[in-house]
Amino acid sequence: MKRKIWLNVLLAVLVAGLFFTVSCAKKEVVSDAGTVKQASAAKSADDADAKAKADAAAKEAAAAAAKLAAAKKAFENEDVHFDYDSSDLTAAAKTLLKDKVAWLTANASAGVNIEGHCDERGTTEYNLALGERRATAVKAYLVDLGIAAARMNTISFGEEKPMDKGKTELAYAMNRRAHFVVK
Repeated sequence: MKRKIWLNVLLAVLVAGLFFTVSCAKKEVVSDAGTVKQASAAKSADDADAKAKADAAAKEAAAAAAKLAAAKKAFENEDVHFDYDSSDLTAAAKTLLKDKVAWLTANASAGVNIEGHCDERGTTEYNLALGERRATAVKAYLVDLGIAAARMNTISFGEEKPMDKGKTELAYAMNRRAHFVVK
């Protein structure tokens, strides 16, 4: 009889142990699944935040690149114009060159070719020399404003590359210029 009691007690302990083991295992599985779901949700939220930040950074970079390209284009497309048979800088030319110094300062790694151009009046040799004097005058003024001479090269095209092929005073005035090309 003592044996039966001990067997019943042992059986009751085993059943209770199994019951607690099984019930704890279920809670742990649910808890792990909840934790996995929470971790998955947190990872998804972090991924979404990282993607949003990457998209915003890409948009900012694209906007900055577009702004830089527009500034470069504006820099190159604004020519310094000269009076007839002159390489002296006008007041308007000096103002324009001061604006160009701001761009050159902001883009310290950029090099520039300064091209001297003339209208078609005069001999080829004279116009090549005048174009060189115009490009050199622009370079000297930029050096006086603090731009390193090593960043700039000059070249004369004389009358060879007119902006306007017309034979009017306006066309001639458009062709008497110093043009900038960023290297």
